[in-house]
Amino acid sequence: MKAPGPAAPVAIGLPFLWRRFRATLAPRPGGAPTVPYDREALLKNPGVTWIGHATLLVRMDGAGFLTDPVFSERASPLSFAGPRRLVPPGVPLGELPPLAFALLSHDHYDHADLPSIKVLAARGLRFIVPRGVAELVARVGGEAVELGWWDSVMIGALRVTCVPAQHFSGRTLTDRNRRLWAGWVVAGPTRRFYFAGDTAYFPGFAEIGRRLGPLHLAAVPIGAYSPREIMSPVHTTPEEGLQAALDAGAERVLGMHFGTFDLADEPLDEPPRRFLAEAARRELGERAFVLKVGETRGF
Repeated sequence: MKAPGPAAPVAIGLPFLWRRFRATLAPRPGGAPTVPYDREALLKNPGVTWIGHATLLVRMDGAGFLTDPVFSERASPLSFAGPRRLVPPGVPLGELPPLAFALLSHDHYDHADLPSIKVLAARGLRFIVPRGVAELVARVGGEAVELGWWDSVMIGALRVTCVPAQHFSGRTLTDRNRRLWAGWVVAGPTRRFYFAGDTAYFPGFAEIGRRLGPLHLAAVPIGAYSPREIMSPVHTTPEEGLQAALDAGAERVLGMHFGTFDLADEPLDEPPRRFLAEAARRELGERAFVLKVGETRGF
């Protein structure tokens, strides 16, 4: 389970943690809708498949990659406690198509899942991570390329660039903010994809677009935003997530990071409703969308 972000008032933080603990024992209803995955669709190029939470399978310019692969039953170091998965992964770990690499945005348990990393690393998959996160991958026998903000690396025909985010890091009470957090832009000959990872709303989105656009698709977090006294410094609301993608100049916007783990106080099915309502208010049409877990869409 995540601790609250920046120092939360005790009167707010302790009740929040108690509610989160209760939710690990009896998860609330409202998990994301699911559909059976389509094996042929997984090879769609370009295409994006929602596996759940911040885990996406992306194919573009002839290569496939994962974002923040989490396939475990809990987003926790414990097998008996911590946020329990509300819906199964949209694509089982053993059914993934060939992949070129996987991205990690930061070290939180709902984004950096060591059991999943271990399986993928055993298959020879390379990870691209923010500075300080490679040692986590190495713990389970994997290899990772570490990058700082605005650093990049070529993987075949794709240039992968580490970009700023406003968040925090830490897996224990003693390693807070020792590892970097980030988003990613993957640019190929025909497509550019922006994965925002986990972030609050901040002025840096426009700079990402100026430096690395045009962006054909931005995947932005839209869940885990309540109570705002705790979450506003580290998580976007659905409306802020949409605005972030528009600031970056994205042609299309995918809302993610909701409906898979019960991480905050908002109703579990509220984030996509608010996201799509804001998109409708702005008359964005099909430019802004959410997927069902297991669903694939081209971009």
